[in-house]
Amino acid sequence: MDFTIEYLSFFVIKVTGGGEEAEKVFNHYQTLDKETYLSSPLKDFLDGELGKIAKRKVERHPKSEQVPTKIGYFTVEPGYELDSNPNYNLFQRLRVADSLDTFKEQSEKIVRGYLNTSSIRGGALIVLRAKLTKFSDEPYIFVLKCDFEQKVASITDEQSLIKKVEMAITTKNMKSIQYPHMPEEGMAEEWELKIHQSSHSRYFEEFLKYVEYTQTITDMVKDRVIESHQQYISETYEEDSEERIEEEEYIEAWSNTAERQMQEKWTEEQVIEASSPLVENQPEMPLKLKLDHIDIKGLLSDFSASIHIAKQNGRYIVLIEGESFSFDKDASPVEFLQPDTLENVIKRLNK
Repeated sequence: MDFTIEYLSFFVIKVTGGGEEAEKVFNHYQTLDKETYLSSPLKDFLDGELGKIAKRKVERHPKSEQVPTKIGYFTVEPGYELDSNPNYNLFQRLRVADSLDTFKEQSEKIVRGYLNTSSIRGGALIVLRAKLTKFSDEPYIFVLKCDFEQKVASITDEQSLIKKVEMAITTKNMKSIQYPHMPEEGMAEEWELKIHQSSHSRYFEEFLKYVEYTQTITDMVKDRVIESHQQYISETYEEDSEERIEEEEYIEAWSNTAERQMQEKWTEEQVIEASSPLVENQPEMPLKLKLDHIDIKGLLSDFSASIHIAKQNGRYIVLIEGESFSFDKDASPVEFLQPDTLENVIKRLNK
């Protein structure tokens, strides 16, 4: 994935002190165009990095909010267009800049906004515009932050051996923003951007005040279950009835509990109906069950297809069907089992 860099502004951020009293300043070192970039040391430093950033995998609905790479989307008030979002306008002005001075001026706005975040570290901040010319003329904006490396030394000569290097930077653990997000090679989602910040500090999220992030899988599933149960309530109980009020209070309490238990509320068909849009949106959505001490892991799409749940004599039964077995490297006598018929197993369960 070869990007052609059109403009690049290089800044150095210095932070002295700590907390609210910290002094944060930046220096603009240079703004380059396409020709001057090719002969710049930055070319060797950044070669291949934009491709890595663009190809970096990101889950549309991550497992937790703490993942390092996220998809963000610009928020707008109902009835308003994308250009009502200040963060979108910031990136858009960089995309249409037609001179070195204009690009530098707009890049400085990025740096000033970034400086207002809390607890940032010193380092190099690079704002650049590039095109993936093989596919289209669509310009992409990248904001790259490299923190200063501590205790870096370079080898000099036989006498002094090493020399301490001030303000050393590396692309390792480099934080980045890419706009627009590229879900597939050459595509551009103008409503979305991709951020990557490997540290626990969420500088980019603080800097991008008018960007929100896609729901985690947990929140998405919970919202879908609540929506389905509210529909179940409206179809089952009379409005303002005592039963309906109790069910509404129940689902609210359920949504705020951390411990998950079998609720025994819906039929299998209702569970499949509630699961359908979730599986369609994310086919690899996991399904995790724990029956007493036994962990069962599969996909939500496996429910009712190859994972079946029943109840007999007050005890839960999970039936799992498949084509073949595999065991881990630890040997087990179970590997030598000649499986009994399902009919005989059910007879034993009934006893």
